[in-house]
Amino acid sequence: MQAEISADNSSSKVGLTIAGYVIFTFVGYFIIGLSLGILPVFIHRQLGYSAMIAGIVISLQYITTFIFRGYAGRIVDKKGPKPAVISGMIGFAISGVLLFLAYLLKSNPPICLGIIVLTRLMTGFGEGLIGSSPINWVIIAVGDTHTAKAISYNGIASYGALAIGAPIGIIINNAFGMSSMGILIVAAAVAGLFYARSKTALKENSIAPPESFLKVLRTVAPYGICLTLAGLGFGTISTFITLYYAYLNWTNAVLCLSVFSTMFIAGRILFARAINSYGGIKTAIFFLSLESMGLLVLWIANTPQIALIGAGITGLGFSLIFPALGVEAVKRVPGSNKGAALGSYGLFLDLSLGLTGPLIGGVASHFGMTYIFLFSMIMVLIGLMLAVVIYSRRKPAVFV
Repeated sequence: MQAEISADNSSSKVGLTIAGYVIFTFVGYFIIGLSLGILPVFIHRQLGYSAMIAGIVISLQYITTFIFRGYAGRIVDKKGPKPAVISGMIGFAISGVLLFLAYLLKSNPPICLGIIVLTRLMTGFGEGLIGSSPINWVIIAVGDTHTAKAISYNGIASYGALAIGAPIGIIINNAFGMSSMGILIVAAAVAGLFYARSKTALKENSIAPPESFLKVLRTVAPYGICLTLAGLGFGTISTFITLYYAYLNWTNAVLCLSVFSTMFIAGRILFARAINSYGGIKTAIFFLSLESMGLLVLWIANTPQIALIGAGITGLGFSLIFPALGVEAVKRVPGSNKGAALGSYGLFLDLSLGLTGPLIGGVASHFGMTYIFLFSMIMVLIGLMLAVVIYSRRKPAVFV
C-alpha cells in the first residue's frame, strides 16, 4: 500500500490529509444540495405534476448512482480513485448544463420535465463515481487503521455540503432563478475537476487475490440492507420535507434539512471514537434506536419547532450508522476488493434513497402526507431488529 503519512504522524495531520481528499465529496454533495430544496416544489407547483411524480423524478438520480457505484469500485480497484473522481466531476458539470436548459424550457412542462429527468440521471452518475472514491483515496493515503475516521469525515463533508447547498440553492433560486443554479453547478464541478487533476494518483497494492463483485456484494449485503432501511429516514426528510411543510402551511422547510445535517455532523464529531470503542454493530444499534425516536417526534409534531427537534434527533441518530456498519462490512473483504466493498455498500444507501420517492410518495398519496414519517420510523425499526440479529450471529472478521 502507498502511504503518504507515517504511523507516528499526529492525528491533526491525518485529519488534514483526509480533509484534502473528502473535499471532493463536499463539492459533489454541495452540487446535489443546490437543487434539493428547489426541484420538488418546481415540479409540483410550477410544472403542475403530482407529489408522487415529483418524488419519483427526484429519486431517479439514485438509479444511475446505484448502477455506477459498482463501476466506480472496479475503476478504483484497477486504476485507483483519481479517474473515478474526475469522471464524477464531469458528470456534475453536464448536469448543471441540463438544469440550465430545463429552466429555459419551463413553459413546456413535458419537455422541461424530460430534461429534469436527464439532469437527475446525470447527477446520479456524478454521485456514483464520487460516492466512495474519496474514501478509498484516503484509505490508500493514510492506511486501513483510519478507515472509520475516513468514512466519518466523508459523511461530514457530504451532509455538511447538503446543509450548506440546500439553503444557498433556495436563496439563489429566489433571487436569480433556477438557471443561475445551473451555472453555479458547472462552476463548482469544474473547480473540483481541476483540483482532482492536481492530486497525486494512488492505487491499492494488495497481494490478496480479488474476489468477484457478486461475492463482495453478498458479503456486505446484511450490513447494506440494514443501511437501506436506516436511510429511509434521511430520504424522507431530504425529498419530502418541502412538500410536508407546504401541506401543513408551515414555512422555512429547508431549516429542517439544515438542522438534520448540523446534528448529523455534530454526532460524527462528538461520538467519533464510539466505533473503535464499542464496535460497529453495537454503535449502529444505539444510533438506529435514536433515529427511530427522531422520526417518531417528526410524526407527532404539531408545530414546526417540534419538527425541528425531531429532525435534529433523526440527524444525530443517522450520523454514525453508515460508518459503523461500513467498518464491519469492509473488514470482511481482502484489500484488493476494498473499492468494490465500499462501492457495493454504498449501493444500499442509493437503493434506499431511490426507493424513497415512489415508496414515500405512495404512502403520501394513499394514506396522507402526515403518515410519511410513521412509515419511515417503522422501516428504521426493522433495520434496528436486523442489526440486533447480525450482532447475535456475527462471526470474527476474516480480513482485518
